[in-house]
Amino acid sequence: WSTRDGQLLRTLEGHTNDVHLLAVAQDGTLYSGSHDDTVRVWCGQTGTHLRTLTGHTSQFTALAIGANGNVLSGSSDQTIRVWSGRDG
Repeated sequence: WSTRDGQLLRTLEGHTNDVHLLAVAQDGTLYSGSHDDTVRVWCGQTGTHLRTLTGHTSQFTALAIGANGNVLSGSSDQTIRVWSGRDG
């Protein structure tokens, strides 16, 4: 949404279940965590889907961007995964 006039800018689609977590990196890259057990990576400028991070075997419970740009995800599968912010 545009904070200036409230207009919808874009809709990002691709997850196959509820999206519950969002994080934005300093470079504007968007990360979305879903109950489909994936994190999707999106270009913040265009909304283009860049890649999908897989590996958890249950829904996400936490998603954060570290100071070094790494992406950290927590899941109901009782694991925390650390992903390279550059290439997943």
